[in-house]
Amino acid sequence: MKVVIIGSTGLIGKAIVALLTSKGHETVQVSRTTQPSLALGNPTSINSFFKSLDEADAVICTAGRRADGISSLAGLSDEAIESAIREKLAGQVNLIRYGLVKVRPGGIFILTGGMSAYSSLPNLSVSAMVNTGLEGFVRHAAIEMQDGRRIVIVHPPPVREAVIQNGMDGTRFPNAATVAETYLNALEEKITGQPIFVEGYRP
Repeated sequence: MKVVIIGSTGLIGKAIVALLTSKGHETVQVSRTTQPSLALGNPTSINSFFKSLDEADAVICTAGRRADGISSLAGLSDEAIESAIREKLAGQVNLIRYGLVKVRPGGIFILTGGMSAYSSLPNLSVSAMVNTGLEGFVRHAAIEMQDGRRIVIVHPPPVREAVIQNGMDGTRFPNAATVAETYLNALEEKITGQPIFVEGYRP
């Protein structure tokens, strides 16, 4: 399969590229710095990217600024709220809008949310709003997919490598390679309109 991976330079994105390549899939690696590039928060950039792309069998998005909106409710800024919506929510919605014509019949879009859609924790109200909104979009967009095309959302927990980079104990979290296996399963299983979780980390 020819798989477009948006966010290919991130921890999860790199692991997905490595896993899919090892399984014989062709990967198109995309980030803000590739040529052509894609900036998830810029609809014009998304549209331009897909205009330059030949057809593909799948689009996987792991991009999106996780830190945006991580703040106490009282401390939230207009910029943080707008950025979280623009970058992760609207950005992934726009991937479907502009990319739909480039995904072959029977192909799939795999979006990325996060466990804040299910876990109530301090300082994650905007993150929860975005991830919950994405899941709602996926459920309803699946109904409108034609010619066997599918759409799902993966809700990964924090990745061990990132937790360790932030100076915390990452032993209870999955590493990026384990999370990548979840995206491979989503690619290969014939499901649509559903949230998908890393094994052992279901809500």
